[in-house]
Amino acid sequence: MNTPDGLVTCHLRGRLKKGPRLGDIVAVGDWVQVQMLPDGKGVIEAVEPRQRMLVRLAPTPRGEYQQIILANPDQAALVFACANPAPRLGMLDRFLVITEKQKLPAFIVANKVDLVGLEKAQEIFGIYPPLGYPVIYTSARTLQGLEALHDRLKGHLTAFVGPSGAGKSSLLNALQPGLGLAVREVSQATLKGRHTTVVREMFPLLDGGYIADTPGLKALALWDVDVHELDGYFPELRELVSDCQFNDCTHQQEPGCAVRQALADGKIAPSRYQSYLRMRLGEEE
Repeated sequence: MNTPDGLVTCHLRGRLKKGPRLGDIVAVGDWVQVQMLPDGKGVIEAVEPRQRMLVRLAPTPRGEYQQIILANPDQAALVFACANPAPRLGMLDRFLVITEKQKLPAFIVANKVDLVGLEKAQEIFGIYPPLGYPVIYTSARTLQGLEALHDRLKGHLTAFVGPSGAGKSSLLNALQPGLGLAVREVSQATLKGRHTTVVREMFPLLDGGYIADTPGLKALALWDVDVHELDGYFPELRELVSDCQFNDCTHQQEPGCAVRQALADGKIAPSRYQSYLRMRLGEEE
């Protein structure tokens, strides 16, 4: 636990563990009240209310469980590789739904741009800036885009998240040498990233701010997102909903659907529409 006096090893007060719970009691980024003990360790007495959270439905056998990736972030950097592994835009869209629900500013880091070239990278991720999500094109190998990324991170508490193999740890090492993050090459046999980062950890930035490096995610299930409000988390859909013929339009087969008409007119990216349908149908990503 970070305190004004430095790092302190803490444990939770027993009463905080009592009773049923649907999510993490304490998470990286939480503000807590700590009672110091004579041996120099501490006890977490209370967890302050969270202003924002980056959360997912944890893939555990415990049923529905809210895993808090990071508490109280200022912004989210969604890191996806342009290749090796291939970008999973469906997972990116799920992250964007989570940030929309939490009113958390988000930007996209399209990493490993050196593998495909800038033109191809912009072809893949170019649908997002018009929706209000800036994209920074980066390469830890060539250092492309690192200055722009540094400027985005400075002075903020940033959740640095994305799928396994996207190169998050490599980018952090390139941004600030000496962080000592372990980096592994993506498995060439499976083209799926290994879980290099195994714990969530927060690092101070030399120019101010903090960054929370998180484990690469292989799955991302939405937590507490009602399908009836889902279109409100897609900027390109929410302005069209009121123009649909039916108030309860699912934007799938109904006549007079403004969303499907916009799709036919090329005003909505097909990949975004497919992401919406998969989320609405409860399919995993």
